[in-house]
Amino acid sequence: MTEKGRQQKNRIEYSAINASVAMVSQALMIVFGYISRVVFVHTLSASYAGVNGLFADILGVLSLSELGIASAMSYALYRPIAQNDIPRIQAVMKLYKRLYMYVAAFVGTVGLVMLPFLGYFAGDLSAIEHLELIYLLYLGNSVTSYLLMYRSTLITAHQREYIVSLHYTVFSLTQIILQIILLMTTQSYIAYLMTAIIGSLLCNLCISRRAGRMYPYLREKNSHELSAAEKREIHRNIAALAMHRLGAVIINNTDNLLISRFAGIASVGIYSNYYLVIYSIQQVLARLFQGMAASIGNLGASEDRDAIEPVFYNAFFIGQWVYGLTAICLYELLPPFIELSFGPAYLLDSRTVLILCILVFLQGMRKAVATFWYALGMFWLDRYKALAEAALNLIFSIMLVIRYGIAGVFMGTVLSMLLVPVWVDPYMFFRHCLKKSLVPFVRKYAGYLAVIGLAWWLADVVCSLVTGGPVRVLLVRMVVCVLMTNGIFLAAHFWRQEFKSMLWLASSLLKHKTSVKSE
Repeated sequence: MTEKGRQQKNRIEYSAINASVAMVSQALMIVFGYISRVVFVHTLSASYAGVNGLFADILGVLSLSELGIASAMSYALYRPIAQNDIPRIQAVMKLYKRLYMYVAAFVGTVGLVMLPFLGYFAGDLSAIEHLELIYLLYLGNSVTSYLLMYRSTLITAHQREYIVSLHYTVFSLTQIILQIILLMTTQSYIAYLMTAIIGSLLCNLCISRRAGRMYPYLREKNSHELSAAEKREIHRNIAALAMHRLGAVIINNTDNLLISRFAGIASVGIYSNYYLVIYSIQQVLARLFQGMAASIGNLGASEDRDAIEPVFYNAFFIGQWVYGLTAICLYELLPPFIELSFGPAYLLDSRTVLILCILVFLQGMRKAVATFWYALGMFWLDRYKALAEAALNLIFSIMLVIRYGIAGVFMGTVLSMLLVPVWVDPYMFFRHCLKKSLVPFVRKYAGYLAVIGLAWWLADVVCSLVTGGPVRVLLVRMVVCVLMTNGIFLAAHFWRQEFKSMLWLASSLLKHKTSVKSE
C-alpha cells in the first residue's frame, strides 16, 4: 500500500472510531442525564431549573473571551502533526497554554464584577437561597476548566478524539450518579454543584496527564518559538473566530435571558426540559461530524482540494438524512415524552415545538459545511457573517418575544438563519474552498428538502391519528416516525452515489472500530 493509501486508511479508521465512541458515549450521557433531570425536577423547584439555565447562559456569554482560540490552535496543529514537526508542535502548545491562562483570568475577573447585577438578569429570585454562592460555584467551574483542558486539543488534533470522549464519559457518568444520590438524600443544590465542579476538575486533570504520557515532549523544556508570520496568522484566525464566537454567543446564549426577562424565570425552567432533550440529541449527532474534523484537517493539510469535494457531498448526505429524521421524531415525540417525564404542566404549545424542531433541522443542515470550513481553517473570509446573523437574531427575537412569548425567541433565530447562513455558508465554501459551482449543491439541497418535507407531512398525518395515554402515544409514534421516515428516505435516495458511499462508510466503521489500539 502506498503512503497516500495508508494515510487515507488511517483517516477512515480514526474517523470511524472517533465517531462511534463519541456517539455511544454521548448516548449514554443522554440516558443518565435524563434520569438526573427527572430527579432534579422532582426534588427541587422549577426556579432552580431556571437558575441552572440562566447561569449557564451568563457564563456562556463570558466564554466569549475564549475567542475561538481552540479552533485556531487546532488548525495550527494539523500541518506540523502531519509533518511530525515536534518543535513547532511544542511552540503552538506553549502559546495555547499562555492564551488560555489569560482567558481564565479574564473570565474570573469579569464574572466577579457581574456578581452585584445578578438580580437584573434573573428577575424574581426570592425563592432561591444562596444565589451568590451558586453563581460563584458556576464561575469557579468555568475558570478552572480553562487551566487544564488545552492539552485535550492535541489529542484530538492527532485524530484520537475517542480517548478524550472515553475520559469525559467515565467521569461524567460517575458525577451524574453521585448527583442523583445527593439530590435524593439531601435535596441540596449546593452539593449538586460541588459534585459537578470536582468531577470536571478531575476529568480535565486526567486528560492532561494522559496527553503528557502520549506526547512526552510536552514535558520537555522548549525554547522554540513560532515565527512572526506564524503568530500573525494565528492572531488573525483568532480575531476572525472572535467574531464567529461573538455571533454564536448572542444567538445561543441569550435565549434564556430573553425568556427570563419577558416571560419569567419559571418559563425558563419549562423550556429547559425541552432544551435538555434537544441539546443532548444534538450533542450526539454533532459528535458524528466532530469525529471527522481532525481527519478533514489532515486531508486538507496533505492533499489538494479536489479530494475534498466527494467527501463533503457524502458528509452532507449523511447530515440531511440524520437531521431530517431527528427533526421529524422530535416534533412527534417531544410532547408525550415531556408529559410522561415531567408532567403536563411542563408542556409547551405545538407552535413553539414546531419552531424548535425546524431550528434543529436548519442547524443540522449547516453541519457539513461548517465542519469542513473550520477544519480547513477558512475563518477569515466569513468573519462578518456571524455578526450579521447575531444582530438580526437579537433584533427579531426581541421584537417577536413581546408578541409571541417563548415562540417568538426562536422565530427570531429561524428568521436570522434563513436570511444569512443558510445561503452564505455554502456560497462561501464552494467559491473559496472548493472553487466549484454552487448549482449542483443547490439542486441536491432542494431535492433533500422535498423528500424531508413529504416524510414530515405524512408522519404527522399518521401520528395525529394515534390516541391514548402518553406511553402508548410515545411508543406508537416512535415506530411510525422511524419506519415511515427511513422508508421514504430509502425509496428516494437508494440510487444515489452518496447513499452507496454511506453504506460503505458504515461497513468500514464496523470493520475498523477495533483496529485502532489504545495509545
